Amino acid sequence: MAFVLSAAQQRAACPCGRQVRAGKQCKPVPLHDCCGRFLLLDAGETAPAPDAEHLMRSRYTAFTLQHTAYLLATWHLSTRPTSLDLDDQTRWLGLEVRAHTPLDDTHSEVEFVARYREQGRGHRLHERSRFVKEDGRWWYVDGDFQE
Repeated sequence: MAFVLSAAQQRAACPCGRQVRAGKQCKPVPLHDCCGRFLLLDAGETAPAPDAEHLMRSRYTAFTLQHTAYLLATWHLSTRPTSLDLDDQTRWLGLEVRAHTPLDDTHSEVEFVARYREQGRGHRLHERSRFVKEDGRWWYVDGDFQE
């Protein structure tokens, strides 16, 4: 079954939190114009993420939407699990990208903090993720938890 975004989801602010400046204010980017264009990749509707930060943001958004097919499809084959079981009780609350560090043309790292709530308790996931570009496409490889 193909992943589908409703019209309301497409118009809503992207869960990754990306904003654009509109005069003196910043406003959220709609999901369709942000990570949504990558999440529909399995339907052949879009191009892959242009860099590691976009891929990381789209993967965060996929977690918020329970889009496991996209998460697995963007995970590098060398470290990809055979399946992914997400807890539908987890509520993702926000993403802060702290750094996007290109190491060379085909390797990059993204440091981020993702906030979420499970069983009524708030948590923070602070990670430095590694990405590799192969055949013109970025892949999530793995990451290290940060203090």
